[in-house]
Amino acid sequence: MPELPEVETVRRGLQPVLEGARLTRVEARRPDLRFPFPERFSERLTGKTITALGRRAKYLTMHVQDGPVLICHLGMSGSFRIETDDGGETPGVFHHERSKSTAHDHVVFDVVTADDARSRVIFNDPRRFGFMLFAEGSPETHPMLAGLGVEPTGNTLDGALLASLLKGRGSPLKAALLDQKLIAGLGNIYVSEALWRAGLSPLREAGTIAKPGKKARQQSERLAEAIRSVISDAIAAGGSSLRDYMHTDGSLGYFQHSFAVYDREGEPCPKPGCGGHVERVVQSGRSTFYCRTCQS
Repeated sequence: MPELPEVETVRRGLQPVLEGARLTRVEARRPDLRFPFPERFSERLTGKTITALGRRAKYLTMHVQDGPVLICHLGMSGSFRIETDDGGETPGVFHHERSKSTAHDHVVFDVVTADDARSRVIFNDPRRFGFMLFAEGSPETHPMLAGLGVEPTGNTLDGALLASLLKGRGSPLKAALLDQKLIAGLGNIYVSEALWRAGLSPLREAGTIAKPGKKARQQSERLAEAIRSVISDAIAAGGSSLRDYMHTDGSLGYFQHSFAVYDREGEPCPKPGCGGHVERVVQSGRSTFYCRTCQS
């Protein structure tokens, strides 16, 4: 499933086309995806101007003038592509074949900008695990977004805040970092990568980096910095592109080529001077990759 960097990359790809544009036509080609489309879905969006395209955790939010906020989740295989009025597509580097079956083009947004430039934005989802729902007020109060934790981007997430979130928690550190009520948008891939950068074992108790003292304070600061940096690096690289994920232009990201531990079981640890090897363990049904030599 796309993680935060992938969703942010999609948002940035859609933003120049959608923000400020008017929705001249909205077509839902089936009654549902993971959930049924909202009542009067097309009617309530058609003719509206898109004022902002945002992201909260792994959710995209489309704000329209005098209308509901559209909350979109990509699910396992959902992706957007942008087509120009003459049928051409935004160029991209295709490493894997994209779904070309029109049977998987489930939602079509026809938009026109103030200077009369026309585009078509198509949501394609072979597995139909994505969804689109309306938030009638602030999206933050919608059940899908209410209760989400702090964003792992910017400087908000620092060592002190991270320690306060993890204080007293006896669960494994990795499991705590995946709790969306604590930190919103972190997923399996980037938690493994951040823990490796911070030199912390995913198996240790989460609360150990929130204890009094200099050592725990340094650990929480290292981990907060590692989380922010791995997310920033992944966004800059365009995401990880695992399995079905692709950008709005159909191209795949490249951060997967920079993975230090994720999906590298048995390979030498890339940390200079470490000498250990990447191991794989299963935590709560998910694969965890780490180096026991340099992560403690």
